[in-house]
Amino acid sequence: MIWKNRYVKWGLTVFCTVGALLLFYDTVFSSHALIDFVKKLFKAAQPVLYGAFMAYLLAPVVNFFELRPFAPPSGSYRTQEAGARKNGKGIRAVSILLTWALILVMVYVLFSILIPELYKSLQQLLSNIETYYQTISGWVQHLLETNPALERWAAQQMDTYYQLMENWVKNELLPHATTLMGMLSGGVFSGVYSVVSFFSDLLVGIIVSVYFLATKESCAAHARKVAYSVFSEKQVGWVLRGTAKVDRIFSGFVRGKLLDSLIIGVLCFLGCTVLKMPYTPLVSVIVGVTNVIPFFGPFLGAIPSTFLILLVSPMKAVYFVIFVLALQQLDGNVIGPKILGDKTGLSSLWVIIAILIGGSFFGLAGMFFGVPVCACLYSLVTFLVELRLKEKGLPLETAAYGSGQRDPAVPAETPPSSGE
Repeated sequence: MIWKNRYVKWGLTVFCTVGALLLFYDTVFSSHALIDFVKKLFKAAQPVLYGAFMAYLLAPVVNFFELRPFAPPSGSYRTQEAGARKNGKGIRAVSILLTWALILVMVYVLFSILIPELYKSLQQLLSNIETYYQTISGWVQHLLETNPALERWAAQQMDTYYQLMENWVKNELLPHATTLMGMLSGGVFSGVYSVVSFFSDLLVGIIVSVYFLATKESCAAHARKVAYSVFSEKQVGWVLRGTAKVDRIFSGFVRGKLLDSLIIGVLCFLGCTVLKMPYTPLVSVIVGVTNVIPFFGPFLGAIPSTFLILLVSPMKAVYFVIFVLALQQLDGNVIGPKILGDKTGLSSLWVIIAILIGGSFFGLAGMFFGVPVCACLYSLVTFLVELRLKEKGLPLETAAYGSGQRDPAVPAETPPSSGE
């Protein structure tokens, strides 16, 4: 019987190894069946993922409504939490209802105040496109008139691009006009379908988030149960501590950065209103949305906003640049540290690396989530390095390994006694 079990284990090992090799070959060199399967699975699970993400963001708000208005006013936080849980599911239901009521009020304020103003700004921008084109054309013409060499180079480039454009229209655009129109109509239909599909997934996600919020303790208990069934007791302690660390990094960064960007957008709207800047709602939305991207966000939002204001008034564009610089100093030195603190523990160099790598793979979402992911990996590597150093009896401080310091692995020489 023992030899049968041994051969069964060997057979399972060989089967899993061959299956892994075949999947690797298919993923890299063949039809990408595994990647297609993952994409379909992700597409099907999108409403659940939306719901889980919304529940994760709104959990502190539910806890606030659950512990503050309904819990006993005296006692510690754990006493209030125990009292709130003891009162049953009614308080949880009321807390979730109040949370989503607050969200709906914020959405109503957004659509009733900001969206109409944003629409007016976009309408004004579209109506003045011809004027702005003439302004830019005048700038270019003046620049070329004062620089004859640059004018000749620009004329040569225009002739070259004109010939290329003419050949492209004759040889490619006109023969494929029918195909292009079909693709265009299909693209419009696909775009409408994508919008409808997104809002339907979002609606299902809201319903799923309510279930997650209502059973968040049960979900956490099931996750711990699975962890205890898979890992040993010592490993479970590491897993739970690591999960708590990841939660602190992600929750602190994601929620804090969203709140920080909302505050910056509101301050930008108020400041641009006082300074009577053109396209105030549009500029405020651009500055607030791009501010969620660490480090590069302020520049990504300030450059197009400055160009829009420059088309109307160069002097106001200068004022706007000064205002944005002051606003970013306020955010970087006062608002950001108060809200975010040191949630990630990363230096500026690692933040830049995380943004560049995340943006190259996943675009804007990668630039935003790359920082907390890098912070989690950095924390894991730091933990493993310090664990190995403790096993070797070496110091944990980085300064002990700097240039000019004694080698930590070499024991210090004992000074000779006076009798020698």
